[in-house]
Amino acid sequence: MSRSIPTVTLPSGATMPRFGLGTWRMGESARRRADEVAALRHGLDLGITLIDTAEMYGNGEAERIVADAVGSRRGEVFIVSKVLPENSSRRGTLAACERSLKRLKTDRIDLYLLHWRGSPPLEETLEAFTSLVAAGKIINWGVSNFDLGEMNELWGIAGGQAVASNQVLYNLTRRGIEFDLMPWCRNAKIPIMAYSPIEQGRMLDHAALSEVAARHDATPAQVALAWLTRQEGIVTIPKAGTRAHVEEDLAALDLKLTRADLATLDRAFPPPKQSKPLDML
Repeated sequence: MSRSIPTVTLPSGATMPRFGLGTWRMGESARRRADEVAALRHGLDLGITLIDTAEMYGNGEAERIVADAVGSRRGEVFIVSKVLPENSSRRGTLAACERSLKRLKTDRIDLYLLHWRGSPPLEETLEAFTSLVAAGKIINWGVSNFDLGEMNELWGIAGGQAVASNQVLYNLTRRGIEFDLMPWCRNAKIPIMAYSPIEQGRMLDHAALSEVAARHDATPAQVALAWLTRQEGIVTIPKAGTRAHVEEDLAALDLKLTRADLATLDRAFPPPKQSKPLDML
């Protein structure tokens, strides 16, 4: 049964679902490919219409998996993809986008991100993004793995204030952005996309997560996801490689953490007390 997913509003006025599916590490194994396609397709059937991918993932194969999962349902889906920094010159960005569009079998990407800061000038990348928006090949553009200084630099470039999102590593064990980057983005009304929301599973044996999960007859992963999905302006994109995993992740939206739960999690995973370098995987 399909459900309605809450949305955030981008600076352009477009809306983006606040919960979606990531595809990092998809496309790396031919043996898992059918399950990965089926998982994304099952997510669509359940109402998860945001899919995040990148030209880097599986060396482009993840985008092909997304295309196979979406098929004729393109109108239902909000697709996010990313250009690698080594391709982010003006000409390189335009060419990379064309390759992604071909692999995705679509005429447009809903949100196109610079994967992380590279050596090409940001002005060139923005020129390409602006051209792609004008051509209708991307609808919105944004960045990924940008720290506060880089966001301020971007904000000062002509056209930079059209940035629609910043996708960063954010979860209970990686809370550094709460000190300065998150308040800045909230003030600028720029949604944050949280990747690796369960730290690729490494946090799930923590006693505090198990304690809170037991109170709700939930799983530790659902607790970690619910901690994120309760926050306004945060878009959460867990990867799920199987149909069962998709269902487990989606159920996190129904988990309502109490003040006692949040206090337990804060004690185990304390918020930052000073500025920290941006975490990246």
